[in-house]
Order: sequence, then structure tokens, then C-alpha cells
Amino acid sequence: MRPRVVIIGAGTAGTLTANRLDRVYGDSAEIIVIDRDDRHLYQPGLLFVPFGLAKPDKLVRSRRAQLRAAVEFHEAEVEHVDTCHDEVQLAGGEVIGYDLLVLATGASLLPGETEGLTGPGWNERIFTFYTLEGATALRSALRSFDQGRLVVNMVDLPVKCPVAPLEFCCLADWHFRQRGVRDRVRIEYVTPLDGAFTKATCNRELSSLLTAKGIIVTTEFNTGQVDGAAGRLVSWDDREVPFDLLVTIPLHGGSEIVARSPGLGDDLGFVQVDPGTLQARGTPNVFAIGDATNVPASKAGSVAHFEGDTLVRNIQRFLEDREVEASFDGHTNCFIETGFHKALLIDFNYEIEPVPGLFPDPHVGPLRLLRESRLNHLGKLAFEWMYWHVVLPGRSVPGISAQMQLAGKRLDAITTERSTP
Repeated sequence: MRPRVVIIGAGTAGTLTANRLDRVYGDSAEIIVIDRDDRHLYQPGLLFVPFGLAKPDKLVRSRRAQLRAAVEFHEAEVEHVDTCHDEVQLAGGEVIGYDLLVLATGASLLPGETEGLTGPGWNERIFTFYTLEGATALRSALRSFDQGRLVVNMVDLPVKCPVAPLEFCCLADWHFRQRGVRDRVRIEYVTPLDGAFTKATCNRELSSLLTAKGIIVTTEFNTGQVDGAAGRLVSWDDREVPFDLLVTIPLHGGSEIVARSPGLGDDLGFVQVDPGTLQARGTPNVFAIGDATNVPASKAGSVAHFEGDTLVRNIQRFLEDREVEASFDGHTNCFIETGFHKALLIDFNYEIEPVPGLFPDPHVGPLRLLRESRLNHLGKLAFEWMYWHVVLPGRSVPGISAQMQLAGKRLDAITTERSTP
């Protein structure tokens, strides 16, 4: 009898998992993907929409069309997962049983969790570019904004693509300089972190970059309230940051499906998994991938892509009654757009923070890590084609390993940073 693998979620993680499994199993396994709609969004493109650098309608394609022909797609709402009976309960009453379940349910925006955020001023002077609708509305607001305080505020971690707020600041700087009004616009990045980024060496590089662009960084600001009418952020310790235009990165949580399924999620609704195997804790025939998990890695598309290798191998091992392997090392790879047709590239994992070096080849690159370049910018633009034609179809990216490679990286930069008084 063919094993049935059910995947909840047809975003980046769920789609690439289904396609990789189909390549491995073919007709020898039944692969079912469930999602509430047939609308697959290329999320990295959202950053460019507010600046007129991407067209909203070009970022959306059919979910079904991204899946290989043998994969069965169900367009339906999932009510909850019954792990005791190995069943997925759909909202209409239909039940789908499984031998193995993959949760690729992603992360959800929770703007309503911050007092006042969705009150007066929402989508008028307060926007988020983390949704297609929000990014499109922000595009209109930026066109008419030519003076005042632009504040970019990350409410708290974890969020999808943690470098995106920094990228937005850099692109905003470029946008206003092109329009000749940069001297009339104050750009301020407000973060709960103690620096621009979570990793020390990378934080040093990014902080210098933001300073050179005249972008103010306000750290350790824990947003407790947004007063849209008065135009101010208020922290839990009563500090205030005034704004004329606020770009918010709201609180994120896991999927409601996970929250409604006892035993699967943590307090934030992310699936509790072993960070090396991606197997759900306490539920051996359930795995999770991508933004849905609570692993201490960035919630970025590259992470889902690299996790795919570990996940598919462990699904094979589990279905063959073999022990799963802890082979995912937290590998993350991100282009950071810095404006003026340039970008940085960072590559890191659970243990090693971003450092300078060459990528992907340790001798010739051609991409440079932690250094601005036009080639990195072109790499970011080229990724959109790679996304639709390589990543989603479940193919490997030539020359890039799922495990982070140390060759070509200046690990001495970490020592230098830590030993500097």
C-alpha cells in the first residue's frame, strides 16, 4: 500500500517539499497538498512594490500550477489536525487521513496584537509592506510623501525576512534622493534589538552602512502602543518616537491551524520541532518546515530551501522505519538590498554568524559576502527567476550546498569583532 504524505500549506516550503517528494517517490507514494486558496505570492518582491520597482500582479501565480502533475492539490480550509488519529479535519467536514504529515503553514501577521496599530491612521499614515495589499497602498503614500518623519518599526522578533526592514530603509533613502527631497525626510529605524541586526559582525557592517546614509537607528525600543491620531510610537517604558509616516513590521505568530491542534505549537503558535531533524516533538510522524517552525533560524525562503534536503531525506528514513538524522545546520543565505543598484550578501547558520568572504566558490566567488556590490544586486534580481524555475520545482541550486560551507569565509573576523574592546 502506498504511503500517504499530506502537506498543509502551498507556499514556498510546502510547494518545494511536495515537488521534491514527487521526484523521489513518483507513483510509489500519494502526495496531497492542502491550502485555503490558489494564490501563490512571491514574497521577496513585496519589498520592491512600494518603490515602483515591482508590479503587484506579477508577483502572484496559481499554487496548483507550481506543483508537479502527480501531486494532488486540495483548495480547502483546514480546521485542525488530530494527531491521535492521524487525520486532517477540513472546515467543510471532510477528513483526510495521513501516514505522515508535513506542516508548512507559515507565519501570520498579528497587527491587532499591538495596541492602536490598526486604529486611526491604519492604511492612511500607517502601513506594512509585508502583505501585497499593504505594499500597494504604501506605494501610493510614498509617491506624495516629500517631507517629515518616516519611521520603520519592527515590533518584535520573530518576523519573516528579518533584514527586510533594513532593506526598506535603504531603498527609501535612495527613493527620496532620486526625488531630490532626502534633506527634508528623516528616516528612522526603530527596533527592539540592541543593534541593526542580531549578529555582531554583520551588525557592525550594517550599522556603518545606515549611518553613512543618514538613517537614524533607535535601539531597544519595545513598542507597546501606536497612537495613529497623534503620530507617535510609545514603548513599554514610555519612550516616544514621533512619525508622519509609519512603516510597521507587525508581530508574527504561527498559523491558527497549529494553534487549534493540541500539542503541536509553542506559545506563539509555531510548530515545536527538533532543530536538526525538523521532526515534531512528541509526534514522530509529523514534520514541519519553513516559517511554521520554532527553529532558531531566520524565517526566510532560503531556510525553507535548505531545510528541504533534510526534510525529504528524513521522510524517506521515517517511512522506511529508519532513524531520522539531524542534518539541518540552520543554513541561511540572504541578499540585502542597499539601494543605488547595490546589495550585500550574508551566509550563516546556527553556529557561525555572517562574515566576509567569497560565495559560492571559495576561490573565485564571484559574489562577495558582507560587501556592497552591483553583482550582489543582480543576484537578488536573478533570484526571482530561480525561485519559480529552480526552488519551487524542488531542484538543487548548482554550487550551493544545503549545509553551510566554511571554505572561503573569513572566520577570523568573528574573533576580531569579539576581541575588540
